[in-house]
Amino acid sequence: MNLQDFLNANPVDGLTEEVAVSPRFKDKDGKPLLFKIKAMTDAEFNDLRKGCTNVRKGQKIEFDSGRFNLQTVIRNTMEPNFKDAASIKSLGCNTPDEYVQKVLLAGEVATLAQRISELSGFDVDMSDLVEEAKN
Repeated sequence: MNLQDFLNANPVDGLTEEVAVSPRFKDKDGKPLLFKIKAMTDAEFNDLRKGCTNVRKGQKIEFDSGRFNLQTVIRNTMEPNFKDAASIKSLGCNTPDEYVQKVLLAGEVATLAQRISELSGFDVDMSDLVEEAKN
């Protein structure tokens, strides 16, 4: 199989993974409850990055990393569904943002966003890939 065949057989849309985020999420038997996440496409990443970037006076550019992480989690977590209207309403929230902030700790949001970023191809250590390719 050459690289072209590999790429054709492995498109990135629909790439998902189940991940553990925190020891806090366990079922009644102590088994970890997993989040199902999906990878971001290049277009989704660029749209999200653009939406979290503001140009201030004097052409100063500010990037809101907290909003970026929150939106990454909301848009790319399949299970649980942070956009579920019934769940949002049941906790007295009005938006998915409010809901996530009510049900996840700040570190859990950061961890989940990091795992989504990793699945999306960010934070890949190139030296590890080079060593793997040599073997």
